[in-house]
Amino acid sequence: MIYTDLTKKAMKLSFEAHKDQLDKSGMPYVYHPFHLAEQMHDEYTTAVALLHDVVEDTDWTLEDLEKMGFPAEVIEAVGLMTHARGVPYMVYVSAIRDNPIARAVKLADLRHNSDLSRLNIVDERALARAAKYAEAIRILEE
Repeated sequence: MIYTDLTKKAMKLSFEAHKDQLDKSGMPYVYHPFHLAEQMHDEYTTAVALLHDVVEDTDWTLEDLEKMGFPAEVIEAVGLMTHARGVPYMVYVSAIRDNPIARAVKLADLRHNSDLSRLNIVDERALARAAKYAEAIRILEE
């Protein structure tokens, strides 16, 4: 993990935003963004990894992140990683491709979410999600 004032602020917000959430296998959700952050190699990708689901999965907004003083590059990448309702998944993924910060974090996100060993039960829905994520990885790696 890269520890700077920015990443520490992102770490605290990620924990606060996700502290009561669980993932599909019942594990504390906050482990997921922390796992992604551990794989990042610079300050901005680390911050985005920590914050990547905050706007999509909690009541926090991009405006809240701006008020907290997060840099525009971080806010832009978090915004790209926030899948808006009604937008087809592959359209959403394609929009991420040209932003190097969002792209790096999304690739790590997809790989972690594709790890079926994280799940208690691997059913048809899990296999379908993994196939969808494999296609998304292909798009991002083009």
